[in-house]
Amino acid sequence: MNIHKRIKRAKRIRRKLKNSNVNRFRLSVFRSSKNISAQIIDDINNKTLVSASSIKSKGESKKNKTDLSVLTAEMLAKKAIEQKITKVFFDRGGYKFHGRIKTFAETLRKNGLIF
Repeated sequence: MNIHKRIKRAKRIRRKLKNSNVNRFRLSVFRSSKNISAQIIDDINNKTLVSASSIKSKGESKKNKTDLSVLTAEMLAKKAIEQKITKVFFDRGGYKFHGRIKTFAETLRKNGLIF
């Protein structure tokens, strides 16, 4: 897929989410071929509040990519709950909502985040 099309789609999705969800923080997801990372962003102040990545947890043991998504989502949810963040909106960043992205979102919902 052309990288320009993915960026264009991500900006379109982000613009729609920012207009409809004013009182929530944005949970942005980045998926590479081997890792996944996410961060909760305050768009009003342009600050990253919480972040988690599978790169840090990769050294523990060899796991498949779906398991890394679950571990990263659990880490992110735990950090967010500690900072009393429960309501966010999910910015999938132009990725389709299936596979690792869907597993990531479901794990976040199980651990207490609402979106």
